[in-house]
Amino acid sequence: MLRSCCLGALLALPALGATEWPEYLGGPERSHYSTLAQINRGNVASLQPVWEYHTGEPGQMQCNPIVVDGVLYAAGARSRVFALDAATGRQRWVFTDTATDSTWNNFRGVVYWTDGHSRRILCTFGPWLYALDADTGRPIPSFGANGRTSLKAGLGANSQSKWVVSTTPGTIFENLIYMPLRVSEEADAARADIQAFDVRTGRLAWVFHTIPYPGEFGYDTWPKDAYKNINVGSANCWAGMSIDRPRGILYVPTGSASPDFWGGNKVGADLFADCLLALNARTGKLIWYRQLVHHDLNDRDMVAPPNLLTIHRHGRAIDAVAQITKQGWVFVFNRVTGEPLFPIRERPIPPSPLPGEHAWPTQPAPDLPAPYARQTLTPDDISPYAHNRAALIAELKRDRVGIFEPFGLDEVIQFPGFDGGAEWGGAGVDPQGTIYINANEMAWVASLSPVTAPNPAAGPGERLYLQYCAACHQADRSGHPASGYPDLRGVGARMTREQIAAQIATGRRMMPGFPQIAAEGRDAIAAYLLGYEKPLTRAASPPPEASAQPYRFNGYNKFLDDQGYPAIAPPWGSLTAIDLNTGRQRWRVPLGELKELTARGIPPTGTENYGGPVVTAGGLLIIAATKDSTIRAFDKDTGRILWHYTLPASAFATPATYEVGGRQYVAVACGGEKLGTPASDIYMAFALPEPASAAAGGK
Repeated sequence: MLRSCCLGALLALPALGATEWPEYLGGPERSHYSTLAQINRGNVASLQPVWEYHTGEPGQMQCNPIVVDGVLYAAGARSRVFALDAATGRQRWVFTDTATDSTWNNFRGVVYWTDGHSRRILCTFGPWLYALDADTGRPIPSFGANGRTSLKAGLGANSQSKWVVSTTPGTIFENLIYMPLRVSEEADAARADIQAFDVRTGRLAWVFHTIPYPGEFGYDTWPKDAYKNINVGSANCWAGMSIDRPRGILYVPTGSASPDFWGGNKVGADLFADCLLALNARTGKLIWYRQLVHHDLNDRDMVAPPNLLTIHRHGRAIDAVAQITKQGWVFVFNRVTGEPLFPIRERPIPPSPLPGEHAWPTQPAPDLPAPYARQTLTPDDISPYAHNRAALIAELKRDRVGIFEPFGLDEVIQFPGFDGGAEWGGAGVDPQGTIYINANEMAWVASLSPVTAPNPAAGPGERLYLQYCAACHQADRSGHPASGYPDLRGVGARMTREQIAAQIATGRRMMPGFPQIAAEGRDAIAAYLLGYEKPLTRAASPPPEASAQPYRFNGYNKFLDDQGYPAIAPPWGSLTAIDLNTGRQRWRVPLGELKELTARGIPPTGTENYGGPVVTAGGLLIIAATKDSTIRAFDKDTGRILWHYTLPASAFATPATYEVGGRQYVAVACGGEKLGTPASDIYMAFALPEPASAAAGGK
């Protein structure tokens, strides 16, 4: 274990004061916290817009911008990374990747690194990690090959043809950067080991195997040869990491192994999937781990970077790490030893109803802190505003319901749902040991179907569509727009055959890519979607491992009423403050409102929300995140709303706050598009009005 902070580590940190927002979610601890207090409880009601910037790429932006030396660095919805004057929004440079056939970029943010001489922005496009000159936006030729290096470098031969991207910024320690990865969630997933790259050269520095190799600890928790990446993969960290730089400890939350919902190919506890890992930041060696879901059959992956903070327990200060989850729980550990700071008990779960599947008999849950999302559903929890309430109650009674109900051929209502509880926006913490978590309160309906022999009458495009696309877009191509999966029956009105085939290969936003499907197969899917098929002249079927599971997932479907609202009683989105010194909640309030319901006299219901809060020394919690296109400031001690502003589009992103020229700003990305909201391309900044003398002097 490393306890000293060497000169190299200090040089690798942005040499900045508390006025900046130099890293993703505010700093290495991912605390979302700022010591700025110019904007505070007493004056936040006067906050007003001061600049807008249009990226030219309308669409969902989940970016938490960083601010270094008065420059704001951020990403657009698809193919752009840019630098702005943080006080005015004036563009300094834009980098658009022209070398990668992908619309995937590091769309939750970018990374800044300096050694005091070189200043770099690290970002990703498709399967590539780029190093850009922070002053010009030009790729640095000495990094990798002409400014970029492959994110697949340490993943093994079998992963090289598979889909690998990164949508969350990396984490810096000394001259290393550790990269989160997103891969497929089916049996064709790539390995997704934890990789460290040299910031100067782009070379791979070390790899930690999340699916262990023979002879490594944890190998016997998987079926034999699982590491070969055939019929099983992933166990990735996609949500982002945190770093204790003085101790040199990297904290890594990992996701589920693939395929997500059928475990017959991954029977066992599956270390190190669904774990919180503490790794030696210089070598990648394991210091300690805690598995928070065993043999995951419900996609209960670790959803956000862990928070590093100091709490007080039994009269002593303890450096802690807190991990929020989709289940609505916070797990809190001693940062150095991994010892739980509140009791964790293994609770029994139901067995799987499917032959060949072996659900783990128990799952861990903490006694404290108390859950920040509801854990059960009863008929009393069905929405009082639903017109078809009786039918919903009947459906609830008919289906299996729970947090860890293994999926089968019948319907399961999973609650908390696939998107939490908590989500990727993460939690904020303040120096007093309070954690602030925004959560979804949405139930989802899920089931599996047997994989049957293809319909002899089906063409090749239809067969491939049913295998790869139907889980999200439905077998009849109708999609599920309320759940974020578009209707493809009219796709020809907005995309050409060539564009469809290209997007199948590269993916787009939250859609994964399928490069493993041969080009003729992708063209066949496009032809099927457009209403005609082209006979195959060569094999376009998936590799054997992609069809090796006996069940397929029937798609993501929200539990909604006949008006399209959540079928459960409000709140449908919430914001909770928990004192981690005691594990007790301080307050909990709805987050967001649906204005058409408020107009009917219904109290604010809360809404689904994506993106996290900012917490400040001015006593504020500032958050957008909601479907209702509103940014709000709460009193962090009471949960009372002190200010709100209607944005030009919903901001499914975490804001940043910073100071330039003695003036504090709050900036947020307003991209909309998710949850059926209109798309936008606007970054927006707020500040308090300038004093009249200052404004006059600036003219």
